[in-house]
Amino acid sequence: QVHLVESGGGLVQAGGSLRLSCAASGGTFSINAMGWYRQAPGKQRELVADISRGGPANYADSVRGRFTISREKVNTVYLQMNSLKPEDTAAYLCYADRPMSPRSWGQGTQVTVSS
Repeated sequence: QVHLVESGGGLVQAGGSLRLSCAASGGTFSINAMGWYRQAPGKQRELVADISRGGPANYADSVRGRFTISREKVNTVYLQMNSLKPEDTAAYLCYADRPMSPRSWGQGTQVTVSS
């Protein structure tokens, strides 16, 4: 089982930036894709961005051009969030996929953007 720990959330004013980090441990050698979802109160969980090992990144339309996902080695993924908007307020959850294994999830980190 892969263990994921997120960090970097917090409170920021609209227009500001935050950088989220997600570090994986345990069985990381087989991780393929990693990414971020977010969930706001009363809303469905939304895929924000993902990136496969050595592959391209994918973004939700709502964050493309403002957020950048990157990966360091096989077990760490970052989400650089610029030009933040109040509607970006949510709990951000990191995930990791491995072949033949259930998706692993982190506990989440809260991002709050004030207007």
